[in-house]
Amino acid sequence: MDEKGIEILGKTALLFMRLGIKSMTMDDIARQLGISKKTLYLFVTDKNDLVVKVMQQIVDHEKALANHLCEVHENAIDMLFELSKDISQKFGQIHPSINYDMQKYHPEAWSIFKEFRTSFVADCIQQNIERGIEQGLYRENLDPFIVSRLYASKMEMCTDGEIFPADKYDFKTIHFEMMRYHIRGVASEKGLAYLKEKIKQENIQL
Repeated sequence: MDEKGIEILGKTALLFMRLGIKSMTMDDIARQLGISKKTLYLFVTDKNDLVVKVMQQIVDHEKALANHLCEVHENAIDMLFELSKDISQKFGQIHPSINYDMQKYHPEAWSIFKEFRTSFVADCIQQNIERGIEQGLYRENLDPFIVSRLYASKMEMCTDGEIFPADKYDFKTIHFEMMRYHIRGVASEKGLAYLKEKIKQENIQL
């Protein structure tokens, strides 16, 4: 896909996050993007194809970012902090109906997102745990595979509207509590000492 198509998908992703998926028709999307529907159909065949391509672009971008953070942040806790910041920033304002809309109306897009969350994210966290253990920042008696899968399952819970109604809990708050729970659970004494210093530097509570 050329740069124009990539730009359209990126802007559509922002629309979906802000307004939801089901409520947006192709006419609505074209109007919000300031393009004709004919131009939109140069890059997608229908709305389902649009949702699938938008989700694939989001997933590809998040995978590339996670891999980049692993490369530039050797310290396991630093990497986890930066990944958490990115997730909270990007998904903090996500429309509460998106997961439901994808599951019910766009199963292919939901499958792409679910595979990313349950497989790639879990593998990324497993590598982070293994690195943290090697660095002495995480407890040696952890099972990286089990803990990483528990983390991935908690990520799924963060966006479950039945567990956390959108009118009472926002994603950023839920995700912050999950991260606090996770880091406190895996950190060694050395890791907790490092955390205290990092908290002071970034002026946050964890």
